[in-house]
Amino acid sequence: METLRNKRKFGTAELLLTFSVLVLVVIVAVPVLLIIGTAFFEEGRLNLAAIAKVLGDPDTYMALWNSVKIATGTTIVSTAIGVFFAWLVARTDLPFKRTMKALFLVPFMLPSFIGALAWKILLSPRAGYISKLLMGMFGLEKCPIDIMSIGGIIMVESMYLFPFVFLQVAGALERMDPTLEESARISGARLMTITRKITLPLVMPSILAGALLVALYSLAHFGVPAILGAEKGIYNIPTKIYERIHSSGGSMAGIKVGTILSTILVVTAAIILKLQDVVLKKGQFQIIAGKSMRPTVLKLRGLKVPMLVVCIVYLAVTVVMPTVTIMLVGGLKTYGLPLALKNLSLDNYVQLFRMKLTTDAIWNSLWLSVSAAFVTMLAGTMISYVIVKMKVPGKFLLQFLGVLPFSLPGTVIALGCILTWSGRFGVNLYNSAWIIFVAYIARYMAFSIKSNSAALEQVSDSLEEASRACGATHFQTLKNIVLPLVRPGMISAFFLIFLPALRELTTSVLLYGPKSRTLGVAIYALNEDGETVMAAALATIALLIIFIGETTIRKVLNRLQRQE
Repeated sequence: METLRNKRKFGTAELLLTFSVLVLVVIVAVPVLLIIGTAFFEEGRLNLAAIAKVLGDPDTYMALWNSVKIATGTTIVSTAIGVFFAWLVARTDLPFKRTMKALFLVPFMLPSFIGALAWKILLSPRAGYISKLLMGMFGLEKCPIDIMSIGGIIMVESMYLFPFVFLQVAGALERMDPTLEESARISGARLMTITRKITLPLVMPSILAGALLVALYSLAHFGVPAILGAEKGIYNIPTKIYERIHSSGGSMAGIKVGTILSTILVVTAAIILKLQDVVLKKGQFQIIAGKSMRPTVLKLRGLKVPMLVVCIVYLAVTVVMPTVTIMLVGGLKTYGLPLALKNLSLDNYVQLFRMKLTTDAIWNSLWLSVSAAFVTMLAGTMISYVIVKMKVPGKFLLQFLGVLPFSLPGTVIALGCILTWSGRFGVNLYNSAWIIFVAYIARYMAFSIKSNSAALEQVSDSLEEASRACGATHFQTLKNIVLPLVRPGMISAFFLIFLPALRELTTSVLLYGPKSRTLGVAIYALNEDGETVMAAALATIALLIIFIGETTIRKVLNRLQRQE
C-alpha cells in the first residue's frame, strides 16, 4: 500500500519539475561549471599559474583593452543616437512618427556582421567604393576614413545596437507625467533648458538601462570585430577566443585559454547585469502618474522638415546603403568592377545553389532555427509552468538557470558545449549540427521562459482549480485549459527564437564542422577566403530569408491579436 501511495504521488506535476531540473542542469549548469572548472583547475588542483600566464600575455591584455574601448565607444555613441531619436519620435511633432519608430527598429533585426561586410566593401582603405571615390575626387593617397579600425568597429556596432537605448527611452518618454515640464514652460523655460534639466534626468534610469544592455552586447560581439578588425590584428575577447582555439587546431590547450578568457566575459556580464538591476530598482524619479495623461508634444516649428530629413538620411546611410551595396556586389562578375548595370549578373546567385557549401548552410540554418525554436518553446513552456504555477522550493534557482544564458556571450555558451558534448560524458556531438542545436536551446531558453511566463501569469489559478474539482487530472487540465490559453505566448516564443537563431554567428562559428556550417558561418568563411562577391551574394539570400521570416511573423502575430 505504501509503495502504491508513493507511485501515485509522482504525477504530472512531479514529472514537470523533474524535467525542468534535468533540462536546465544538463543544458545550462553543467557547461557553465565546466568552463569555470577548466579555467581554474587542472588535474583536480587550483592552477592560478595558468591563469596568470594567460592574463599576463600582451595579446590577452590588448584584446581586453580593445574590448573595453569598443564597448565604451559603442555605448556612448549608441546612447547619444538612441536618446536623440527617441526624443524626436516620442516628444515632438515629427511627421510620420509611427513609421519612423518602426524604421528605427529595422537595424536591430538585421545581422550586424552583414552590415560590417557591407561597410568593409564601401570603406576599406584601398579597395572600398567610397574610399576610391573620395581619393579620386580630392586627389588623396589614402582615404581619410578607415573602417577597419577601432573607430570603424564602434561606428558599425553603434548602427545596430542603438535600438536598445531607443526602445527603453522612447517607452519612458511616452509614459512620462508632463506636469513638471508644463510647470517649467509656464515659468518661461526654453525647450532646450526643459529637455536638459527636467526631461533627461527623469528618464535617466531608462537611458542607463539601455546603455548597459549595449555594453553587454558589445563586449560579446564577434561578427563586426572579426570582419573589420582581424585582418588588421585588432582583436577583442570573443575574436581572440576564436583565434586561440582555431590556431591550436581545437586542442585542449587552446580551449583552456578560451575558458580563462570566457571567465572574464562572464564576470563582466555579471557586473553589468547587477548594475542594470540597481539602476532599474533604484531610479531616483517616478515618471508615471496615477491618472491617465499624455505628455505634451513639443512643436518643432521650423525644425520639423530638417529633423525629418535627418531621420531619413540616417536610415538611408545606415540601413538602405549597406543593404543595397550587399545586393549589388553580390551580382558583380568580378569584385572591384564599378557598380554599373553592364557588370551585374545573376550568375553568382545561380552558382550559390550549385555549391554544396552554401546549400548545406541554408538547409542547416533553416532546420536548426526551426527545430531549436520548437523544442525550446515546448521546454520553456513546461519550465515556465513550474516557475509560475507550482509551489515548489528552489524555484528561484530554476528561474536563474533559465535566464543565465541570456546574459552570457555566445562564445561562452559555445565553449561550454564543446567541453560538455565532446565525449566527456559518453556523448560526442563535436563537429556535428547537433552540438549547435543544443547550444541554441541553451542560448535562447530565456526567450521562451520570459514569453511563456508572461502568458501564464495571466491565467487565473481558479480555472485549474475548477477543472480539478470537476474530476480532470493534472495532465488533462494542462492539455485542455492551460495550453490553449497560453498558445499566443508559445507562438510568440517560437518566433522570438527562430529569427535570432536563423542569423546567428557568434555561437555557431566555434561549433561548426565540415558539414554543419550555418548561413552566418558560410558568409564569414567566404569572406575570410577572399570570396567577397560570393559572400555578398549569400548575404543577400540571408537578408531575403530574414525579410520573409519577419513579414510572416508580423502577419501571424497580428492575426493572433485579432483573434484575441
